Amino acid sequence: MKRMLAISDIHGDIEKFERLLDLVEYDKEQDQLLLLGDYVDRGPHSRAVLNKVFELKNEGAIALLGNHDKMMIDAFQGEPMNLKRWFYNGGIKTLQNYGYEIEKDDAKYWYETSEFPEPLQMNEEIRKHIDMLKELPYYYETDSHIFVHAGVHPETPLQSTDPYTLVWIREEFHKRYSGKKTVVFGHTPVNYLHNSNEMYFGENNIIGIDGGCAYGGRLYCLDVGKSQIFYV
Repeated sequence: MKRMLAISDIHGDIEKFERLLDLVEYDKEQDQLLLLGDYVDRGPHSRAVLNKVFELKNEGAIALLGNHDKMMIDAFQGEPMNLKRWFYNGGIKTLQNYGYEIEKDDAKYWYETSEFPEPLQMNEEIRKHIDMLKELPYYYETDSHIFVHAGVHPETPLQSTDPYTLVWIREEFHKRYSGKKTVVFGHTPVNYLHNSNEMYFGENNIIGIDGGCAYGGRLYCLDVGKSQIFYV
């Protein structure tokens, strides 16, 4: 049996990501790696993280889409609010990774102002990554587990759930999920789930693995079969 190793919410921290892969002694021939989204924003090296994610995906890893990755895609669709939303959710730092010069690079400014940023044109490097992100699925399911970025709707069948829900849902899933399959998810840092930095094992068969890496916290990896926890 391959180990199933789940990691989520890397948020541009390539150093922690590579250290974590070394720590778990990841072997692409022996392990199934599952990456649960939010590769970009807030951290210093989003472009490098995406390069690594797609390299791992080409070698057999399963990579899912997160809400920040979706915001990155949507920011270039021509709707000003989408770009503004990305700006105040950490997208400015990601754009700077790709060589963009942002005149007003304070995310707080874009949160508080009524202005909208000027539309951006995709350069070739970011276009390549956005095209790759568009191909990523929203969830991965086995006989015993569901892997997803944010969670699942407690009443809607997974296959017919709005993708927006799969990358954004929080409390409704955390409190009301009662399915038989264990759901492994990121999106909500564990300290919001149980006032602790430890990985979250909910009594209703859910496991939260976002250690708050984007805010200087832990980057977790869960060996799903053994419930073994690694982190940097």
